Amino acid sequence: MRKKNEAREFIKNIADGDGRYILNIAENIWSYAQKGEIFTKDQIINIIRSRAPIYDKGNDGHYNLISAVHKSLRGSDVDAALYWVGRMLVAGEDPRYILRRLLRFSIEDVSLADPNAVTQAIACSETYERLGSPEGDLAILQLTAYLATAPKSAGVYKAMYKVYEAAKQTGSLMPPKHILNAPTKLMKDLGYHDGYIYDQDLEDGFSGQNYFPDGMARRKFYYPVDRGFEREIKKRIEYFDKLRAEKQKQMTKHMDGGDE
Repeated sequence: MRKKNEAREFIKNIADGDGRYILNIAENIWSYAQKGEIFTKDQIINIIRSRAPIYDKGNDGHYNLISAVHKSLRGSDVDAALYWVGRMLVAGEDPRYILRRLLRFSIEDVSLADPNAVTQAIACSETYERLGSPEGDLAILQLTAYLATAPKSAGVYKAMYKVYEAAKQTGSLMPPKHILNAPTKLMKDLGYHDGYIYDQDLEDGFSGQNYFPDGMARRKFYYPVDRGFEREIKKRIEYFDKLRAEKQKQMTKHMDGGDE
């Protein structure tokens, strides 16, 4: 009797006041039941997941729930994110769909603020493939908790669109000759590879050479945030920017005869 009441209470809770949903669940459970058979809560979960029509993946509810997952993750609300993922799983969503969206989130919204996020996403996806449901569901929830509590950055995501736009505008410009290889005599005669400096031969390991096309002014696309690992990346970029400016100043002084 206890298991019977527990199963009924479970169905009421996941229906969340939706009478049509309860009828759909009851119909699907009835199709599985033998005469006099009473299902437990765990058995009902398995039935729900095996009957995809209960959860219409094409309706607004589907997109609303995945949007709620995404927004909760972005807002670093771990409990809300876990709740919405749990709602999708219980409703019969394909776990692989959720994992794909979480993988996307790891590179779009977490990115280099925590470079380990994408590794976790891939590892949890592989774990689910090995275990399947219901055991593998834990990997989905673990990944959800990890991403929700990770530092966030859209620095690379924003840089991508800036780079695409610049590429469309300057698509015909060649790389500067000094960074082109010269495997043939003709290429050497044309000045390919002339003046290239191998950075690792320098004491500070940095030449400050120009790597943009000669006809293109230097552009800045990537702005790391001051959070997570991107805080360290920001320091590195600032260091190289300062060193580049110093190198270019020295080069300009030398060209103007300042060293003579």
